[in-house]
Amino acid sequence: MALAIFDLDETLIHGDCATLWSEQMGRLGWVDPESFMRQNNELMDAYSHGKLRMEEYMAFSLEPMIGRTPEEVDHLVGPWVEDFIEPIIFSDATKAIAAHRKAGDRILVISASGTHLVRPIADRLGIDEILGIELEVLHGVYSGNTVGTLTYREGKITRLLEWLDAEEENLEGASFYSDSRNDLPLLLKVDFPHVVNPDPVLLEHAEKAGWPIHLWK
Repeated sequence: MALAIFDLDETLIHGDCATLWSEQMGRLGWVDPESFMRQNNELMDAYSHGKLRMEEYMAFSLEPMIGRTPEEVDHLVGPWVEDFIEPIIFSDATKAIAAHRKAGDRILVISASGTHLVRPIADRLGIDEILGIELEVLHGVYSGNTVGTLTYREGKITRLLEWLDAEEENLEGASFYSDSRNDLPLLLKVDFPHVVNPDPVLLEHAEKAGWPIHLWK
C-alpha cells in the first residue's frame, strides 16, 4: 500500500481555508471584518512569497478563538464547510482521490492550516487521516497557542516522519500533490511529486525537474 498525500489549500480546494474562516469569524462578529481581513491578507501575501513566519499567522488567526470551546467552534465550522468549502472543492481533486483509493493507496491530507478546519474538510472528501497544525486546549477552551511542530515547510516532513514511524509506514512509492513553493521540501522527498495549479516558483521547478503538472478545476 503506497501513500497518496495531498496538500489542502489551493490543491484540493480553490481557496485558502484559513482565510475563508477568517472571513467567517467576521460574519460571526468575533472580529472587525475590515481590519482583520486587511491584516490576514498581508500575512497571506507573505505566505505566497515564502516569507511568512507561520507562528505569527497562527497567533493572529487564533486570537478570536481564545476562550471558546472546541465544541462551540466545531458546531460553527460544520455548516461553514457545507456552505463555503464544498462549492470550491476541485472536481479533478475528487477524481484523483478516487483513483488512488481504487488503487488501494492510503490517503493522507497534510496542511499548514489548523486541524479544526482540516479535519472537517477532509471528512467531506471522505479522507480519514490528516496532519495539520494542532491547537492547544487548556481547561476545556482554546488558549490561542499551538502544540508541537507546525505542519509548514520542513515541519511537514518532521510531522510526516513521526506519523510514518507511529503507523509503521514508509514513503516507498508515495505521491504528494501541492500547489505551493512552500511544499518543495516534501515534494523532493517523495517518489512521485505532483504539482497542482502551481505558483510561479513551483512551476519553474516542476518544469525543470519534469514533474507532472496538473491544472485542476
